Amino acid sequence: MALQEAGAERARKPKLALVVAETLRQRIGAGEFVPGAKLPSEAKLTSVFGVSRTVIREAIAALAADGIVEPRQGAGLYVMANAASTFSALGGAGTHKISVALNVLEVRMGIEIEAAGLAAVRRSSSQEAEMRETFNEFGRLLEQGTPTGRTDFAFHRSIASATNNPFYLEVLEALGSRTIPCDVASPWGTESVLTYDYQAGLHEEHRAILNAICDQNEDAAREAMRDHLSRSQQRYRQRLDEQN
Repeated sequence: MALQEAGAERARKPKLALVVAETLRQRIGAGEFVPGAKLPSEAKLTSVFGVSRTVIREAIAALAADGIVEPRQGAGLYVMANAASTFSALGGAGTHKISVALNVLEVRMGIEIEAAGLAAVRRSSSQEAEMRETFNEFGRLLEQGTPTGRTDFAFHRSIASATNNPFYLEVLEALGSRTIPCDVASPWGTESVLTYDYQAGLHEEHRAILNAICDQNEDAAREAMRDHLSRSQQRYRQRLDEQN
């Protein structure tokens, strides 16, 4: 019973965090908080929205991942200068639609398949170690029943970094929380997505990508990444069909 209650609690938190994040996003977009402005404190936001600090932190993490706000150590939370950029605008109306998730995956395929191939031939030993660390961390969090989304993103980010072309990393980071469906801050992180079996499958797909990159097999790395993202597309198309 306790495990069921914990699972239900994890399922509720993303929804509350999304409401808070979307409300703040809209207020920033409307000019209530201009670039460079300081947002209310975490305690104030907790009071205003009537939610826990955990929910506020998840909402802020989602906005920070999208490049809309920037937490500054000891100084507070500030609106970024590029908060109204094209990529950030993707976080506005309609982002909860599965069709948008499919659009994001299509962009990712155009970027990450080639990034995997480049990483296989360009990665340094330290970059390979980083990929292994994020892969292992995903597995550890999975066994603990802890959300894996942040580590999932870190794994893909480490591959983009290993291309040694900063633009691959820049584009991936610009997509932010929309990149990883199983992130609790993602608009598509529903209960059906956040299951153990789903995330265990992702972990095995990551293993194939990692092994190919570490073997310096660029063709296999591209194919493993293509398979990984294609499977995600298939899952979302199935969800879209179920809604129609």
